[in-house]
Amino acid sequence: MIEIDGSYGEGGGSIVRVSTALSSLSLKPVHIKNIRANRPKTGLAPQHLNAIKALAKLTDANLKGLEIGSNELFFYPNDLKSGKFKVDIKTAGSITLVLQAFMIPAGFSPSKVEITLKGGTDVRWSPSADYLENVTLPILKKVGYDMIIDIIRRGHYPRGGGIVKAIINPLKKLKSINFVDFEIDKIRGISHCVNLPEHVAIRQAKSAKKILENEGYDVNIEIEYSKEALGPGSGIVLWTEGKSRLGGTAIGEPGKTAELVGYDAAMELLYHISKYSAVDKYMGDQIIPYMAIAGNSAIKTAELTSHTLTSIYVVEKFMNKKFHVDGVLGEPATIWID
Repeated sequence: MIEIDGSYGEGGGSIVRVSTALSSLSLKPVHIKNIRANRPKTGLAPQHLNAIKALAKLTDANLKGLEIGSNELFFYPNDLKSGKFKVDIKTAGSITLVLQAFMIPAGFSPSKVEITLKGGTDVRWSPSADYLENVTLPILKKVGYDMIIDIIRRGHYPRGGGIVKAIINPLKKLKSINFVDFEIDKIRGISHCVNLPEHVAIRQAKSAKKILENEGYDVNIEIEYSKEALGPGSGIVLWTEGKSRLGGTAIGEPGKTAELVGYDAAMELLYHISKYSAVDKYMGDQIIPYMAIAGNSAIKTAELTSHTLTSIYVVEKFMNKKFHVDGVLGEPATIWID
């Protein structure tokens, strides 16, 4: 059984998600202790339970300790399956965080996997569904991962109710990952609002576009407007196209102007661009498990984060491989694995 210390590094929920995902992929049981020990409210939170439950369905896993507030979890996977799955988070909890964990083993299921998730598509402290579709998936597609998503309905805090359907086609082997070189040729994006005046999405886009065009970039931002949601909300996602796929995102909040939302997304993207790296700091974290699966891989990330180092800790426990990191926290870093 693999033993994981949930207090390692940033000590958050990502340890639980990555550990159970790799347990599902390898079919090695895992025991996670000291869950979220570094958080003010320790133990499993509702959003973690949904990811674990989805993985348990995918692998017919036996569980011990799966309850809110639990400080340890035993996860015993049995068999990696295919088929159709449904997850209802029942709150505005992040759909993408559940999907990130589910994706890792689901790509290696015997045949096609479909999953429909209900919850938050655009919420704070997690990648938006647009980021997943336009940054994460194009990067993974380059190395052979085959998944498409359909954002059927948006879901914002606090009501949630968003719906995303994902179809994951099986693969036998990932290509080696080599995202080190920096090169971009244009910037694209999506600015959306639901149950708000359409001008909110337009103003977000105009604000971001002006900033980016002043820096000399070719920019095109799509406007998306809908009344099909449980509550109001807005957001904007920007990304580069070229060898480097970098993202910048911002979510609308009460009292925050649309112009400021657009500004924040543009400035985050410009920050990532300024580091001359092939992937942004969020993708630098997400891609670690795939690097270990592929082997002989390297990336240059715009910023080395504690989340990335924590993912490396978990992956090394399962995969019997050693990562090398050239860089320090908060700065660009090159990460590779033999």
